[in-house]
Amino acid sequence: QVHLVESGGGLVQAGMSLRVSCAASGRTSDVYVMGWFRQAPDQEREFVAAITAINWNSGSTYYADAVKGRFTLSRDNAKNTLYLEMNNLKPEDTAVYYCAADQSWGRIGKSVREYRYWGRGTQVTVSS
Repeated sequence: QVHLVESGGGLVQAGMSLRVSCAASGRTSDVYVMGWFRQAPDQEREFVAAITAINWNSGSTYYADAVKGRFTLSRDNAKNTLYLEMNNLKPEDTAVYYCAADQSWGRIGKSVREYRYWGRGTQVTVSS
């Protein structure tokens, strides 16, 4: 079992920055891929970013086109924490942001179906 807890959401103005965190606990040494998804009201949960081979420092990072160049993944393996740095935020970035993890090797992590473990989410609201 892997337990995920997101934090760091809030209300910001357009153009500002925000960093959300995902603290993992449990069998974190078995985790292969971690990602961020977001869900706006009345919309499906969508991919934001993912990182593979997270415990082996040899993986890849992926970003949705909508956030590429503005959002950046980083991690602190000692703290078992994954960060999503969000810059130049736009009102359309408003959503609940969810952290996800899975232990299956080889997954890229762009689909919600690739993840077994999910956090409860943190709200990010960007005002215009």
